[in-house]
Amino acid sequence: MSKSIKLTKDPIWSLLRKVTIPASVGSLFQTFYNLVDTWFAGRISAEAIGAIAKSFPIYFTIIAVGVGLGAATNALIGNSIGEKKVRVASMYIAQSLIFALTVSIFVTLFGLNASNYLLGVMGSDAAGIALTREYLDIIFYGTFIVLIQISLNGTLNAQGDTRSYRNVLIFSFFLNIFLNPLFIWGYGFIPGFGIAGLAIATVISQLIGTIYLAYKVNNCKIKEYLKLQCFIPKFEYLKPLTTQAVPVMFSMLFIGVGIFNILYFIGQFGDLATAGYGAALRVEQVFLLPVIGLNTAVLSIGGQNFGAKAFDRIRELYTKALLFGSSFMVIAGIIIFFGAEFFVSLFTDNQEAVTSGAIYLKVAALIGPIYPVFFITTAVFQAVKKPLYSLYLSILRLTAFPFLSLWYVINIRGGDYEDIFYTIMATNWAMGIVVLIFIGYFLNNVFKQKKTSF
Repeated sequence: MSKSIKLTKDPIWSLLRKVTIPASVGSLFQTFYNLVDTWFAGRISAEAIGAIAKSFPIYFTIIAVGVGLGAATNALIGNSIGEKKVRVASMYIAQSLIFALTVSIFVTLFGLNASNYLLGVMGSDAAGIALTREYLDIIFYGTFIVLIQISLNGTLNAQGDTRSYRNVLIFSFFLNIFLNPLFIWGYGFIPGFGIAGLAIATVISQLIGTIYLAYKVNNCKIKEYLKLQCFIPKFEYLKPLTTQAVPVMFSMLFIGVGIFNILYFIGQFGDLATAGYGAALRVEQVFLLPVIGLNTAVLSIGGQNFGAKAFDRIRELYTKALLFGSSFMVIAGIIIFFGAEFFVSLFTDNQEAVTSGAIYLKVAALIGPIYPVFFITTAVFQAVKKPLYSLYLSILRLTAFPFLSLWYVINIRGGDYEDIFYTIMATNWAMGIVVLIFIGYFLNNVFKQKKTSF
């Protein structure tokens, strides 16, 4: 743990800055990493870009499981540190790695056996499926590396260290620029693997990053009680890890369902409308990176303070994180609103697609200030060991509420393309206001129960 960061003692504003900024920078380079992969895929062929795009919904399974594992590790180790139970925290390091390895087996088997069917559902023919599998199979064989890396990062995040993973993502970005052409086209004794080379480069980058994070964990203070016998599976530790991780995993999967839901209605207005929305979504995601960093910061800070029973600091954390996040999104919204056409034109020169994307971005600028409510509230749910509420929020916000609203607006009221996004704006603001009202009662109840239990 960094000596300069004390999550239960330092001022909240200072902690938010120290933890959020590295996490946000790391997320930025993760985005750059994906863009580099897309660029190199384009150098292979147009079909390779399509293969990478169609692999994402399936690859998202690994992301969802990883996010759940990372959140569970962060919360439980953070709680243990806050409670000054360092031996328990050390045990969770080992048990989280066991959990990661076990789950990776199931995820790999799912990916290898379900990919053909899922790609067929997305419209791929036999040649397209074969091309995508060249990339996707290698990614799934490397699932255990990804999940171990995320487990180790959860351990570091619980101690306020978001810099180490930032360093991994920055290094991986530059390494990827070198490895991609090396394994795609080959050089010297290394043969060219085509699209599979993209996956090989990714797995190698992840392996190097995992080794670095293992080194950092091996040098952290809570490693003091980490012994070989800690790696024997223990149900009393694996059960809370599972209980904490599974709702978050399904919450992430509902993000994919939510995107599919929106694309279903946008698709009724043509391929160019879909293309414009896809480009606009990339722009929006870049501006959301600081809010994603806030999510990591609130989970890390909140986890330790909940363990330490510093409930007033959690309230302060929620308020200040929300103030910072919403203020940032107001400023970002102004930039997005007035630069909408320019930003979308960076991804496509088709004027109809640019116009369609700009329509969404201008509405997204108005939604932006309420987004931090969902990210920060979700982190608080996880920090106070109530991850099921994250799942409930995802189901309502991303699937049930918007689907019913969009179905009514488009199919019953005969709404236009832009009405899709105004409906999304209305549902998000309505849900955000409900969440803000609910969170006060929720925290009062959780803190009351926590005090009673002690």
